[in-house]
Amino acid sequence: MYTAESISKILKGELMQQTGYPEIEHILLDSRKLLVAETSLFIPLVSERRNAHQYIDELYKKGVSNFIVSEPVAAGLYPKANIILVKNTLQALHALVAYHRQQFQVPVIGITGSNGKTIVKEWLYQLLEKDYNIVRSPKSYNSQIGVPLSVWQMKPENQLAIFEAGISQPGEMVNLEKIIRPTIGIFTNIGEAHNEGFLNIRQKVNEKLVLFTRSDVLIYCKDYLALNECVNNFHNLVGKREIDNDLQLLTWSRKTDADLRIIGVDKNDNHTRIDALHKQEPLFIRIPFTDEGSIENAIHCWALMLYLGKPQDLIQERMDHLGNIAMRLEMKQGINNSSIINDSYNSDLGSLAIALDFLQHQRQHPTRTVILSDILQSGKSEGSLYEEVAGMLEKKGIQKLIGIGKHISREKQSFQKVQSTFYASTEEFLQKVNTADFQNESILVKGARVFQFERIGKLLEQKAHQTILEINLSAIAHNVKAYQAILKPGTKLMAMVKAFAYGSGTYEIASLLQFHGVDYLAVAYADEGVELRRAGITTPVMVMNPEPSSFDAILQWNLEPELYSMNILEQFEESVRYANKTNYPVHIKLDTGMHRLGFEQQDISELALRLNAEGLFKVQSIFSHLAASEDPAMDAFTKTQADRFAKMSAALQQQLGYAVIRHIANSAAIHRHPDLQLDMVRLGIGMYGVDSVGAFQDKLRNVSVLKTTVAQVKRIPAGDTVGYGATWKAGEPSIIATVRIGYADGYKRILGNGKGQMKVRNKLAPVAGVIAMDMLMLDVTHIPDVAEGDEVIVFGEDLSVQQLAQWAGTIPYEILTGISQRVKRVYYQE
Repeated sequence: MYTAESISKILKGELMQQTGYPEIEHILLDSRKLLVAETSLFIPLVSERRNAHQYIDELYKKGVSNFIVSEPVAAGLYPKANIILVKNTLQALHALVAYHRQQFQVPVIGITGSNGKTIVKEWLYQLLEKDYNIVRSPKSYNSQIGVPLSVWQMKPENQLAIFEAGISQPGEMVNLEKIIRPTIGIFTNIGEAHNEGFLNIRQKVNEKLVLFTRSDVLIYCKDYLALNECVNNFHNLVGKREIDNDLQLLTWSRKTDADLRIIGVDKNDNHTRIDALHKQEPLFIRIPFTDEGSIENAIHCWALMLYLGKPQDLIQERMDHLGNIAMRLEMKQGINNSSIINDSYNSDLGSLAIALDFLQHQRQHPTRTVILSDILQSGKSEGSLYEEVAGMLEKKGIQKLIGIGKHISREKQSFQKVQSTFYASTEEFLQKVNTADFQNESILVKGARVFQFERIGKLLEQKAHQTILEINLSAIAHNVKAYQAILKPGTKLMAMVKAFAYGSGTYEIASLLQFHGVDYLAVAYADEGVELRRAGITTPVMVMNPEPSSFDAILQWNLEPELYSMNILEQFEESVRYANKTNYPVHIKLDTGMHRLGFEQQDISELALRLNAEGLFKVQSIFSHLAASEDPAMDAFTKTQADRFAKMSAALQQQLGYAVIRHIANSAAIHRHPDLQLDMVRLGIGMYGVDSVGAFQDKLRNVSVLKTTVAQVKRIPAGDTVGYGATWKAGEPSIIATVRIGYADGYKRILGNGKGQMKVRNKLAPVAGVIAMDMLMLDVTHIPDVAEGDEVIVFGEDLSVQQLAQWAGTIPYEILTGISQRVKRVYYQE
């Protein structure tokens, strides 16, 4: 049991104030993720952009009484708090969890590598859960913050731990090694992923190998030459250190001698048989996957099982039943105007907390519902386990619970504060449920794999045609942070969510941005802002194209209009006066040379008089648009615009008599013209993963994947034509795949007859014929084994929207905003 007093001794910190001895069970790093105040310890982390000490007051009022701080706190403001002062809160977090790890002597598996870490971790859990009480990293918690939160979960009842570790720059793995202290190591593979912070692959391998400095064994594949060389050098170095263990290398290879020598890989339908020699004994496994990544991940798991001494017949039986791993939380449109969050492959307290956080962000529906299975292997008594779950649901504002399973059903008395229904099995739920009972709600489907909750997901998801736009919310958050990292201290961020958030979905993106604390949102028209307000968005919203007919709605929903002419100013004055409001927030648009909208230099004096008259308005910001900030050839004109803006905004601000936010920088200007960041910047296309310049592209992640499927495959003889107008003729016997997308979905007709291409089975296939409204055809003659139902990538990670725009003779903006709303959006968080 930890208390503030014992933790202060562990950290050698100063116990500034002690008012009690509550047991500390949870570490809280994000004030928005508070679950159990009474047993939480808040550790405010400090970065260049954010100092979390500002949230101490808020959390104290919510009942948190234990704090580790690195800044002096006025203890008198928190008379019931225990406060520990340390030099650095991140280092304190690492030291505390490293101490916690040392209290356990169970085997600990540490996994690192470029790819496959989370899959290997989750498959090992599937393979070993019947033999051990296992604690593991939630989702892909493998960072300097994620690893401590993972290891803190270790409890006396655990018999095995599995943690993954990832690093983005040299020097980070030293910290993670002290926290994880793996006794068993797995190095999955090495590649170019996340390579930016390293000089070369060998430096990256050597940095990652630090994780296994005190391990008993390291499992890896010898076929990666750089990895194999680095491991052998590392092995020799470790052997010379004064430590009490000798690192054993357990290797596997498809090319050369190894402890596990792969001698055959036979893919058949949806399964793969892998044959090997182990200690001269022939062995084999079958896995229900055929892709190369899954084969490699399975062999790592196989080697680990052999190291643990598991019988080969047991390994064979369990390998054959490996299941898919949900690498992300998906949100899809559901029946009866609902949203479905699908997390139907595992159920434990750690991943439940993550899923509930994601559910809490969704405010577009008045009701939040959780469909939850029995939680397996918690190590707690059923009573205390489900009391804790009930507390989590209450804290997150869950109104409805559907419990499925014998254990959760026995503890129904724990859930009296939520509307709850219980079923003994998934089958019983599917037989008895009335789908009409689900109306206008956000529904989290969260179940252990054995409960097959994917069947529930299919029942509740709205049926739509098979063209979908997948939107990675984690990538958007990453891109926002990438731009924030280059902002000057104190510079605010306005995020553009106009035009259906560049095709990505206004509410869903705005909700994410609000969670990450952007300062302003911007929409094109008032109705977009009204929808955000209806859905629970409270962040300030600027309306860039206010129309007189929308002024009542703007005032009713506390939206902030852009005023760009005397005419629009006068009309809004009348509405504000009629509504009996004063100091209403507005934004003033200046025309500095783009000549689209905005006040000009000669308007400034009259404008200031009108804005100050009657006290009707409070100017929130003065701004302008750059016409060509991305083009080096236009830098002189950009400077002219900036100079005009500086002169005009200074004159207006002086006559207003108070300080006003000034902003002119768009996505390209943020990094090309850092001197124009001013008080705030407007982030648009860059947030969605596109740098119109190209210089900042490697810092961004792809956000959207537009995909569809093959509806039919036809073989046609040479000379036959394809599509309307018979404009495409086969020069040889050809194979044509018809796919489910057309110009009504946003795929432009100009891309017909070979101008556009799509990816099928990871190869490019040109468009054959003209684009129809709902369908188009691809020439897949050169791609083997294309079949009905195959996935087709229109644009995404390896076929960029920039490339598609280039083929179409347009810009990525037009492609993204032109995707029809009949295309189903699927949102996911990694």
